[in-house]
Amino acid sequence: MAARQRTASAGSVEQLLAAKEIVIHCGSGGVGKTTTAAAVAAMAAVHLGGKVLVLTVDPAKRLANALGLEAFGNVETQVPRQAFLDAGAEPRGELWAAMLDTKESWDDLVRRHAPDAGTRDAILANPLYKNITGRFVQSHDYIAMERLYEIHASGRFDLIVVDTPPTRNAIDFLEAPERMADFFSSRLLRWLTVPARSRVLSMASKPFYSVADRILGSKFLEDIAEFFLLFQTMYKGFVIRAEAVARTLADHRTTFVVVSTLESAPVREAEFFIDALDDRGLHLGAVVLNKVLPPWFLDEGTTATAKAMVADAVSLAKVLPEELGSPDQVGRVLREVGESFLNFQVVANREAEMRAELSAAPEVVASVPYFDHDITDLAGLLQLGEQIWR
Repeated sequence: MAARQRTASAGSVEQLLAAKEIVIHCGSGGVGKTTTAAAVAAMAAVHLGGKVLVLTVDPAKRLANALGLEAFGNVETQVPRQAFLDAGAEPRGELWAAMLDTKESWDDLVRRHAPDAGTRDAILANPLYKNITGRFVQSHDYIAMERLYEIHASGRFDLIVVDTPPTRNAIDFLEAPERMADFFSSRLLRWLTVPARSRVLSMASKPFYSVADRILGSKFLEDIAEFFLLFQTMYKGFVIRAEAVARTLADHRTTFVVVSTLESAPVREAEFFIDALDDRGLHLGAVVLNKVLPPWFLDEGTTATAKAMVADAVSLAKVLPEELGSPDQVGRVLREVGESFLNFQVVANREAEMRAELSAAPEVVASVPYFDHDITDLAGLLQLGEQIWR
């Protein structure tokens, strides 16, 4: 495996995390974001100590196997200390894992924000509640921020490492609390709650509701109206919480890590998110670049050797032992190897240019080479983490 590369304007990932309480990983799909978040959390548990939580809000359930857990959900589950010992590491702290359960988190939110027991029970019993909270636009993103805030405010963990959905969804993740609060004061919501607010409708609205009753059924409209009317009683709690979440994200104890490969599409996504963080005044702590070609592709001596293999393949073959084959056969192999190296070098140069461009914004840039195996356990996560950590 190639040696780790890192370009940093200040410090390392280890130093960055030592001063943070929330680390939010973002990036497009397929770049290793979930694995990177788990690796960073595992390294923090080993080297920094304290209680570390890796929280995934990505619907893909990939963390459990890598952490040696059969499953985990909304309730935080500790990774056994023995799993670290089996992986050859002795942790100074504890590693916990949780995956967002949207329905369970919404239930908890209703119990916290409902003004009284009657309203709470009415919301939870409403026939549309389960469907709407599961499918409502911003539902998953909003409840993820709510859950992150609740865990952080509890003080149960020293460091929370968050794995978010793919990049443009992660922007929704950041904006969800404000959008949800805006919705509760919107004209659309006032329109939806008209049937429950008053049985006397204006002459202008009666035709619409008559048609809607025939198409959807009056009970359906009543259920919608009742649901949102009940939810509006929690408006103040939503607004207060949205403001608190915004303060938490902007706090100096929170940082963001953008994960990407150096392929063109993921790089564009990474640049998009870096700009979005800057626009919002949020702290970009690190960029982690996965599947990067090793640095010896840019070495002058190695390059000279590859060029010589292409230009003088047959001559070089003649000085090699005869049992390797005829000079023509060995020469063809040497030429192919040299040309392959030079082709990879073109890609390595392109990667170096893109890496330099991405290095302008964050405090730390870490590059991780290709692994010759899939990462499926804690030992693999720690191996990946070593490439990022220092």
